[in-house]
Amino acid sequence: MDVAMIGSGYVGLVSGACFSEFGHRVVCVDKDHGRIAALDGGKVPIYEPGLAALIASNVEAGRLRFSTDLAESVRDADAIFLAVGTPSRRGDGEADLSFLFAAVREVAAALVRPTLIVTKSTVPVGTGRDVKRLLAGVRPDLACDIASNPEFLREGAAIEDFMRPDRVIVGCETQRARDILRELYRPLFLIETPVLFTSLETAELIKYAANAFLATKVTFINEIANLCEKVGADVHHVARGMGLDRRIGNKFLHPGPGYGGSCFPKDTRALASAARRAGAPINIVETVVAGNEARKRAMVEKIVAAAGGSVAGLTLAVLGVTFKPNTDDMRESPSLAILPALQAAGARIRAYDPHGMTEAKAHFTDVTWCRDAYDAMDGAAALIILTEWNQFRALDLNRAKALLRQPLMVDLRNIYEPDEMAAAGFSYHCVGRPVATRQDA
Repeated sequence: MDVAMIGSGYVGLVSGACFSEFGHRVVCVDKDHGRIAALDGGKVPIYEPGLAALIASNVEAGRLRFSTDLAESVRDADAIFLAVGTPSRRGDGEADLSFLFAAVREVAAALVRPTLIVTKSTVPVGTGRDVKRLLAGVRPDLACDIASNPEFLREGAAIEDFMRPDRVIVGCETQRARDILRELYRPLFLIETPVLFTSLETAELIKYAANAFLATKVTFINEIANLCEKVGADVHHVARGMGLDRRIGNKFLHPGPGYGGSCFPKDTRALASAARRAGAPINIVETVVAGNEARKRAMVEKIVAAAGGSVAGLTLAVLGVTFKPNTDDMRESPSLAILPALQAAGARIRAYDPHGMTEAKAHFTDVTWCRDAYDAMDGAAALIILTEWNQFRALDLNRAKALLRQPLMVDLRNIYEPDEMAAAGFSYHCVGRPVATRQDA
């Protein structure tokens, strides 16, 4: 089938490349001429493991191409996917749908025959109906089908999530829409992937509800970590004890500096805003949003306390600035709140991230960007771990001690064991577990 993917950002690129791997002919469209030129030149503008190779193989096979010409791209499409940004509006947290509606108008004006238009972007409940009304207003001569097909892609594992998902959600109203989407996802039917067909509204809400629930698990275990620190319990054992209950599961029960990324912060705020507007406020989601913001402030206080009550004049080595490993995405990363707060308290920052520094440089000022983890530690008063990249899990602790002014580590991802760090001669501060005091030989 012929697919036009409107928007060549994270979701659009991954989805377009994966659809082409399924055997469909895909064109990814974007208004950013620089982005399309880079893609045409074989350069992928985002870091996602395996994506560059997947794009290259499908471009070579003639199934995937890139364009800035929306009208030409949608002319022969069997399905047009909308994968444009829906960022939070400042103030109320509501999703900004201006980019989506602008794309709908442009698509409608370019259509030469009825086709299926699918919303891939994360949108509030009711957006599908708005899209349908907008299409009818611009092109009353065409009876287009509308569908909602939310994505559930984890950054760093997006290709596997698309190719072997837990489920596919499709909101649609017509048999034609159902048939086209069945054909598009045919390889997943063959491996018996659950595909749930629902109404437009239900599909839209499933996306928000799923992300809000996962964000709630993250915030919950962070709150439990706070309690563990007060009463002498170990949050890792608490999380394991909880996770062994099949009704709860062990995913997203990892304490840390708070959630970030392109989905959880935006989607929890948007769901809370939509629920208030509908007259059915979701108090637990409101609390999660507030708790996550408070979490970042608490991590700054933890670092300052570990440094003896003040970081003024100290150089701090920071490992990892992206919101999670295996991505260069800086959107809503806890580092965006934590590093400026430390700088405001008088600290100097030396930082290293394996793939995020190019993107991060646009977000920070007066940060010294280093060539590797050990370069960041050179002369620093403390080592801060903000993102759990694999290469940070097996640091040479003797080398680290030699480079640091004092053997102090604040591990906000709990990737080391307190007893082992104490035995290695470190004063080790982590999340939800007892502080380890170094054992000097």
